[in-house]
Amino acid sequence: MNRNIRVEGSKATPVAERRIELVERKGIGHPDTLCDGIAESVMRELSQEYLDRFGGILHHNTDESQLVAGRSDPQFGGGNVVQPIYILIVGRATKEFDGESIPADTIAVETAREYVREALENIDTESEVIVDCRMGEGSTDLKDVFEPESGSAPSANDTSFGIGYAPFSPTERVVHDTEHAIYAKLREDIPAVGEDVKIMGKRDGDTLDLTVAVATVAKHVDDLDAYISVMDDVEEFVHGVASDRFDGEVNVAVNTADDRDEGSVYLTETGTSAEMGDDGSVGRGNRANGLITPAREMSLEAASGKNPFNHIGKLYNLLASELSNDVYEEVDGVEEASVKLLSQIGSPIDEPQVAAVNVHTEEGVTADEVEYEVGSVIDDGLEDVTSITQRIINGELGTF
Repeated sequence: MNRNIRVEGSKATPVAERRIELVERKGIGHPDTLCDGIAESVMRELSQEYLDRFGGILHHNTDESQLVAGRSDPQFGGGNVVQPIYILIVGRATKEFDGESIPADTIAVETAREYVREALENIDTESEVIVDCRMGEGSTDLKDVFEPESGSAPSANDTSFGIGYAPFSPTERVVHDTEHAIYAKLREDIPAVGEDVKIMGKRDGDTLDLTVAVATVAKHVDDLDAYISVMDDVEEFVHGVASDRFDGEVNVAVNTADDRDEGSVYLTETGTSAEMGDDGSVGRGNRANGLITPAREMSLEAASGKNPFNHIGKLYNLLASELSNDVYEEVDGVEEASVKLLSQIGSPIDEPQVAAVNVHTEEGVTADEVEYEVGSVIDDGLEDVTSITQRIINGELGTF
């Protein structure tokens, strides 16, 4: 099978060798990331419902979901949420199939509430969150694309592309791992640390500056002195995580918008800025690899919530990242790899219009010398593209 694989050497300076690099991550509790998580959770539940009842994934996309911020009055020791957060689940879903009704809206609302409950441990999802659902149904022509021939790969739902690269630079690794460490470890030791964390990394040569925004939970902070102590602990923790992963000078600044003299600090009731004016949308934050990387080629596609069966905006972005990593790990002499996959609507997803691979090779190795092996890795990955669907449904592959 001709999969239109093209391999060429990269003429660009690797990101890690450039003087300036910017990397951002919006954490689990950030309003945009909450929307990504809700959309992806609803997608998984709908996919599983369709599989359990009909043996296949029916048309659906929940990648247009929105969050309208609430209003709160946080006070040291605990205040209150004045106006609840409003979550609107929109998109398309199959609500009737083969004469059977499917409670897609109910599934979406219940799943969204459960996701928020798990993501934000300090929120009351009954009184502090409103979940609304306005999903429509897909058009007939889009539904028709969901019918692959037996034994073949499904047809692409759109003419679109996905981009991935590997490996992460040290700066990217620091930003990615630090937010995960705050969410998974620091919050256990310091309950005052909320889930809404945003990290911006700026590397200038061998110096890495990290600007960290951390929502604090009011009921766990008695006064300004306690708040300052929490910020000191966060700074020390972030510095430790970053220093373990970055060979150079590390500087950390936390909650730089605070005015401590005026007592104006980043205090919340629920651990997220969504309670007090920060709205959210699917696709406005992290890319499919979990980072925002202006120094890299990347797709602006909102991958979260798109169906995992044939939606190129999801499949190709995840696959491109995996293939880039496979090339980097499996082909000797490759120091950095990037993959761009372009589909054509109606064509099998394992036969892209082009699979363009750029490799940066170590000194003494040319792209021509590794072309065959790189092409074989890409070909194998495209051959197995349909396996990604179940991994997405199982939660093994993340999109934010």
